[in-house]
Amino acid sequence: MLGITILPEYIQSEGPEALLDNLLKRMPLTAVSTSPYVMEECPPEQGGEREPPADSDKGLARLLDRPLWGKREVWVNATPSFEPNLDLYRGLRYQPLAPTGLTRREGPVIDRFIEAAHERGIKVYFQIQAAIPPGYRVQFGGPVEEDMPRLPDGSITSRRLDKNGSLASPHILAYGEALIRDLLGRYPDINGIRCDWPEYPPYFLETVFLDFGDHAKALAEEKGFDFERMRQNVGALYKQLTEQLDDQLLQTYLESPDSILEQWSHCQEWLEFKTVLVSNLLARFRKAIDEAGGPNKELFPSAFPPPWNRLSGFDYTQVSKVANAISCKYYTMHWPMMLRNYSDSLTGKNTGLSKSLLAACLAKGFDAVSPVPTSSEEFHYPEPTERHPVDLESLTRRQQEVESYVQDTPIWPIAHSYGPVEDFKQRAAAVLSVSKNRLWINRYAYLNDKKLDALGELFGDS
Repeated sequence: MLGITILPEYIQSEGPEALLDNLLKRMPLTAVSTSPYVMEECPPEQGGEREPPADSDKGLARLLDRPLWGKREVWVNATPSFEPNLDLYRGLRYQPLAPTGLTRREGPVIDRFIEAAHERGIKVYFQIQAAIPPGYRVQFGGPVEEDMPRLPDGSITSRRLDKNGSLASPHILAYGEALIRDLLGRYPDINGIRCDWPEYPPYFLETVFLDFGDHAKALAEEKGFDFERMRQNVGALYKQLTEQLDDQLLQTYLESPDSILEQWSHCQEWLEFKTVLVSNLLARFRKAIDEAGGPNKELFPSAFPPPWNRLSGFDYTQVSKVANAISCKYYTMHWPMMLRNYSDSLTGKNTGLSKSLLAACLAKGFDAVSPVPTSSEEFHYPEPTERHPVDLESLTRRQQEVESYVQDTPIWPIAHSYGPVEDFKQRAAAVLSVSKNRLWINRYAYLNDKKLDALGELFGDS
């Protein structure tokens, strides 16, 4: 079983039928996901977004492996592919984007794509953003200040990659439910909804230490958590890490990680609360799907792998009770970038901290890079021709761990297509080998024909 995320710009650029036929000629494709928008090129000075995305400027080295409208770097604007049903959003803080002339000209291509895929025996899902209104595309939108997640001191961090709102915000939740109902009403033939980032994405140290806003406080009190105790405990840990960290603690962690984690066990209640925030959101989305499309429509969220999911709030066991399937992300080009982000936050006020010890601690804690660099300053986003610095066996172990958390819910590993061909194939093979013959690929933008053929070979071998 093989799925690929194919965003609408490529459907527009290559044509639905030609795109799908080319894929089926090369591999046993069984599922695709796209999103409910359409796109057009625009000059950079007109406020468009770069494709591929910059990933906090670390990804500016990336160019598209698969040309889009004949180019490997494009500035674009996007608009909904459909005309929203405004009655569903009546009285809500967040409203859908208004359709434009581009919607009317290009929107029907999404209907053609759904029909063409189903004619070829391929399932179709819509990927939406769980907490970034209007939810069509990750690069635009976002919450108002009142709905932004907060650090323990109540502040809003600027150090983040995502634009997620608080998962506890009733306004974020209500908009997500309305969007799901709208999409299933307008596109009743899709097989389900894939939710991206239904968690607190831990790309930066600061975004790990969320959420302590008023919305989170209200939900904590409703669910029986001691919010003030959590806020004080987590605030103390955050201060220790960002202002009081020293080489002795780093050395102790390397020699006895459990002893350090035991010191921080008073924060366990907060981690449990984060899983409630995530599970509550997805349970409400499940209910919206059932009411709008029926129980046969699938909820298919994506999430970080271990150990990051414990920081993001995504509990695979809990979520499996409401999800039909779950995707586990192996976006390995992000992993060294994330460790570098953590390192920058940890060394900002902790002057004189050994960057060698810090590199060893981060590598040990997250099992995310191989070989381990001699300094935390060496963590970097891999160049397009550079293999991802990850131990393939660690990918296999993660997938096995995640699958052990659930019983009957399928866990699809997602291998990211960015990187050299052979490296991509090896990373995909590492998770496919233990995933009950399931594999999802993100994104079509980096799947040049050599990578498509490598996928075909991989499934031929399996």
